[in-house]
Amino acid sequence: MDMNLKWRKATYSSGNGGNCVEVATVDRTVAVRDSRDPDGPRPAFGVRAWQAFAATLKSEGDVTVGR
Repeated sequence: MDMNLKWRKATYSSGNGGNCVEVATVDRTVAVRDSRDPDGPRPAFGVRAWQAFAATLKSEGDVTVGR
């Protein structure tokens, strides 16, 4: 995967001190990274899988993982 991706985060997440998930798209893939660790792991998902994941989060409201 191209490592010169244009990463973005939701403006909604800008008020939390920079602790957020960033996404970048290339071809039909969505890459994800932790804004606190930009050189860390970057899992990638197909567009449909990402859309299904995002739709689930939106329908279930605020979801905190690992806490």
